[in-house]
Amino acid sequence: MITIPYLTALTTYFSYGLLFAFGQFRDFFRKIFDWWHASNLQGYAPICLGLEDFYIRRLYLRIQDCFGRPICSPPDAWFDVVERVSNDNNKTLKRTTKVSRCLNLGSYNYLGFAASDEYCTPRVIESLKKFSASTCSARVDGGTTSLHTDLEECVANFVGKPAAIVTGMGYVTNSAILPVLIGKGGLIISDSLNHNSIVNGARGAGATIRVFQHNTPSHLEKVLREHIAEGQPRTHRPWKKIIVIVEGIYSMEGELCQLPEIVAICKKYKAYVYLDEAHSIGAVGKTGRGVCELLGVDTADVDIMMGTFTKSFGSCGGYIAGSKELIEYLKYTCPAHLYATSISPPAAQQIISAIQVILGEDGSSRGAQKLACIRENSNFFRSELQKMGFEVLGDNDSPVMPIMLYNPAKIPAFSRECLKQNVAVVTVAFPATPLLLARARICISAAHSREDLNKALEVISRVGDMVGIKYFPAEPQKQQLEENRVKLE
Repeated sequence: MITIPYLTALTTYFSYGLLFAFGQFRDFFRKIFDWWHASNLQGYAPICLGLEDFYIRRLYLRIQDCFGRPICSPPDAWFDVVERVSNDNNKTLKRTTKVSRCLNLGSYNYLGFAASDEYCTPRVIESLKKFSASTCSARVDGGTTSLHTDLEECVANFVGKPAAIVTGMGYVTNSAILPVLIGKGGLIISDSLNHNSIVNGARGAGATIRVFQHNTPSHLEKVLREHIAEGQPRTHRPWKKIIVIVEGIYSMEGELCQLPEIVAICKKYKAYVYLDEAHSIGAVGKTGRGVCELLGVDTADVDIMMGTFTKSFGSCGGYIAGSKELIEYLKYTCPAHLYATSISPPAAQQIISAIQVILGEDGSSRGAQKLACIRENSNFFRSELQKMGFEVLGDNDSPVMPIMLYNPAKIPAFSRECLKQNVAVVTVAFPATPLLLARARICISAAHSREDLNKALEVISRVGDMVGIKYFPAEPQKQQLEENRVKLE
C-alpha cells in the first residue's frame, strides 16, 4: 500500500479541509438567497443529496475541465483535443472549433491498434461491407455470425483455454457474469483494489463478499482459512463455492498481480481463481498472452480468465475463457449473452486481425516488434520518471504508471499545464481513488516513438517542478557525474 509522506498528508488534509470549510460557508449564504427566490421544482426531490451534491458543486465542478475532454481524431500516439470554454465559472463547458494536437498519454492503446493498421483496417472494412455495422440482435436470436464463432475460437486458443464466450462490453463481462457464476451460499474473496465492474458484479451475485489486502497473498490465506473454518453466516454450513477474484494489472496502480502465490493458496484451499486481464492481455508476456505467460503460471490453474478487447486490441467487448462445461453453462444463463446485442461484426474482425498480427500470422514480425516496443517504452519511461524524483507506482513491464499528486490543487494544475504544452494526461481523483491518493495515470503505447517519450518527459519534468510533485530527490545526470569525476581527478 502507498505510504504518504507526513508533510504531504498534512498539507493534503489542510487543503481538503479548506475547500470543505469555504464550501459550507458559501452554501450557508446560498440557502439565505434561495429563500428570496421561488423555485420551479417545488414538489420534486433533488437528484443529488448531502455530501454527494456538495462534492459535485464545490469540488468537482471547479476542475471538471480536466475530465471528459473530447477528441476529434483516432486515439493514436498523437491526437486532436477539442478546446472548451466556460462562461459560468466552470459549471458548464462549451466546445469550440479550435483543436490542439497533443501527445496522447491517456489512452489504453497499448499495441497501437486503435488507429489505422495496414493489416487490420482493410479486413475490418470488408467485414463491414459483408455483415454491416451491427447484428441488431442478441446472440441467441439472430446475432451470431461466423465471425463471432471464429472470434471465440481465436480467443480461446490465444489465452490457452478450451473455450471462450465474448460479450459486447468489457464492463458487463464482469458485472453480468459474476452473478451467474455464484449466488447465495457462496463466498467471493476480492482484492481490495479490484475494478468497479467486479465490485458491482459481486454485489449483484447475492454471495457473501470478503476483501483481502491489495496484492497480499498472506492476508488472502488468512481470510480463506478463517471463513472456511466459520462457514456460512448464522448456519455455519460449508460454503457452496468460493471464488477468489484478482486482476492481472491493476489499472489505478500499474501493479502486476502476485499470481503464482495466489494460485498456490487457492489450490491449497480448493477455491476457484477468477483472473481479470483487462489491462494485461495483449500488453505483457513474450507473445502478449498476459500475466500467466509473464509470471510462468499454467493457464490450467486459473479457472476463469476474463479480459477485454478495449485496450490492446483496439476494439470493444470482453471475453470469459474457461472449460467447455463452464462456457456452455454461461451461454444458457448469462444475461450479456441472452439479452444484450452481440458484438459488432467489424469490431469482432478487428480483434481477430489484431490477434493474428500479435501471433505473426499476418506473415510479418510486426506483432513481436510491438510487444518488444511497449515493454521497452514502459520500462524506459518509468525509470526516467523515477530518476527525476516523481513518486511512480507499479511494476516493470506494466504500461500503466501512476504519478502521485496527492494535493487537490495539484490535480488541475498538472493537467492544465501539461495540456498547454500539448501533452494530454489523465488525472484521477476521488471517488475513483481514495481521497488523499490523487494521481496522474500515464499509459504508454507501442505507437510512441522514443522522440515522443523524450518530449513527454521534458514537459512532465517542467510541470512537475512548477507544481511541486517531485517528492524524491532527483538522480544526478551523467554529465554532472562526469564533471564531478574530472574535478576530483
